Amino acid sequence: MSLVLDPAAQDLLFREARTANTFTDEQVTDEQVQAIYDLVKFGPTAFNQSPLRVVLVRSAEGRERLVQHMSEGNRPKTATAPLVAILAADNEFHEEIPALLPHFPQAKDMFFAERPVRESSAGLNAALQAAYFIIGVRAAGLAAGPMTGYDAAGVQKEFLDGDHTPLMIVNIGKPGEDAWFPRSPRLSYDEVITTV
Repeated sequence: MSLVLDPAAQDLLFREARTANTFTDEQVTDEQVQAIYDLVKFGPTAFNQSPLRVVLVRSAEGRERLVQHMSEGNRPKTATAPLVAILAADNEFHEEIPALLPHFPQAKDMFFAERPVRESSAGLNAALQAAYFIIGVRAAGLAAGPMTGYDAAGVQKEFLDGDHTPLMIVNIGKPGEDAWFPRSPRLSYDEVITTV
């Protein structure tokens, strides 16, 4: 059985898409970011909790503040990307559940009254949304450079608060010269899929 999604779209989103390490200086517009969000917001999360929060770093001052928290090898990429997004999990996402889950608003207190439960759920579901976000960047014809090489405590203190946990930093833009490392191997179907 073949996939319904057009092969060109499959290539754009998965087969040909890679983590970009360099970018052109072409700007990423607010309209592009809005279009990305308007697409990926429909990706599923448990209880429709939607805990992902995004801080866009555009200004030179913001970029300078962020770069100091990046691992040394990631600093040049973050310093030169047209747009950088800090993806974070909102550990107080449950406050939005009555609006996001109007047929079951009591889920807010029934399942998420305890902070450790919220943190665990927010981390998992925001990570799902981060993956959707990366696919959305690709769907917009842009390249994403997601990274976890940074000082999480420093990024949290500098850009977030105690209720938000940073998940990753994503450089965004049109791929530049020598943007790609060679494609790394993937596991085979039989190495991943088991039928019982």
